[in-house]
Amino acid sequence: MNAGNGHNQDTERRRKGAVRTALVLGAIALAIYVAFILSGVLGA
Repeated sequence: MNAGNGHNQDTERRRKGAVRTALVLGAIALAIYVAFILSGVLGA
């Protein structure tokens, strides 16, 4: 019974790590996008 519980905890840990990675990459992409737009507006 413990093996199943350990598997669920490992799956949950991996899911949380994947969500955190996706959020970090999304934030970086958004920062680059905003910087690109601002450079176009301020450079005009």
